[in-house]
Amino acid sequence: MDSDDDVPQLSADTLKLLQEFRDDQDTQAKQFEKLKSEAETNFENGSGKFSMDMFGEDWNASQFWYTDETARTLAKQLLKDVTEDSAIAVVSAPSVYVAIRNILSETPLPFKLKLRLLEFDRRFEVFGTDFVFYDFEQPLRLANELRSGFDRIICDPPFLSEDCQTKAAMTARFLAKSWSKGGDQDLRFISCTGERCGEIIHRLYSQLGVRTTTFLPKHSKGLSNEFCCYSNFECEDWSLQ
Repeated sequence: MDSDDDVPQLSADTLKLLQEFRDDQDTQAKQFEKLKSEAETNFENGSGKFSMDMFGEDWNASQFWYTDETARTLAKQLLKDVTEDSAIAVVSAPSVYVAIRNILSETPLPFKLKLRLLEFDRRFEVFGTDFVFYDFEQPLRLANELRSGFDRIICDPPFLSEDCQTKAAMTARFLAKSWSKGGDQDLRFISCTGERCGEIIHRLYSQLGVRTTTFLPKHSKGLSNEFCCYSNFECEDWSLQ
């Protein structure tokens, strides 16, 4: 029989590092649960403000958060003239979702607005039932209750490829109450993505009358690609080109 001497032993320093790693994991898990509880409580109470600083960017996952100013501009246009029948879908743009939540915290509505964040990053599950897990590779794998349920949609596809843009458009069409040009009763639509995707965007959303706008979204840590905002309506923040 082998003796205990043959069993590999970890050094004291390695054991210390391993324990520190486990402690850090426990701390992060507790912080996440605390954040989740606070987020859900604040949402129910209509109070509390959030920051994207809570969620670090993962550039490998093509995560690039907007500046607060850009996020609030887009959020404001999605919230403009909302009624109790309105519903907003935020697809792959969590910083806009957070801005919407913050605006609603500052100026509560007299009704509960239907708001959903479709996002791959499960950290955003802290926002409770507003969160919908979304993988653009499976653009229609969504609950049937979301079909044709939204009159305000913003999409920020994670990648600039035609494949990703096309699948995001499939998702938008699945979610949209209507698929026609912007108006009082029609879909209010925004897509923020690279300038080089302009031709693809115009083709995918031609029925909506989507065009390039004069608004230029900015990212908190900068972005090497030229970024544009595309929409099917004009407002005080942009005109259509």
